[in-house]
Amino acid sequence: MAAWKVTTRRGPKVAREDFDSLDAALAAARDEVDRTLREGRLGTVKAFRDYGPSDRVQCRVEVSGKGILRGPEAGIDVMGDGALVPYAGSLRKRQLQADTLDQAIEAVRSELGAS
Repeated sequence: MAAWKVTTRRGPKVAREDFDSLDAALAAARDEVDRTLREGRLGTVKAFRDYGPSDRVQCRVEVSGKGILRGPEAGIDVMGDGALVPYAGSLRKRQLQADTLDQAIEAVRSELGAS
């Protein structure tokens, strides 16, 4: 049984992959974020109001561990303008501080490793 799971959400598409180590899961998460950053940016969408690229999540990459009820979870949202928003938690997300992809991965590692 794998210890870690990486879930990638791109619009309605969801992909999941299992890993035996946190390092392997974080490497896969980094690859997904890198791939998203190489793609084009999202445009503005008009619904009841305008949603600019900075308001839209282009890809969400979640890394979760096994637990009795709910394991530790953290991840990175790639916004439509290319900004990275690392977070910890599943029900109550808490934004982590990071300016670069390396810092975001280390913040996620720190949260998951501390659990």
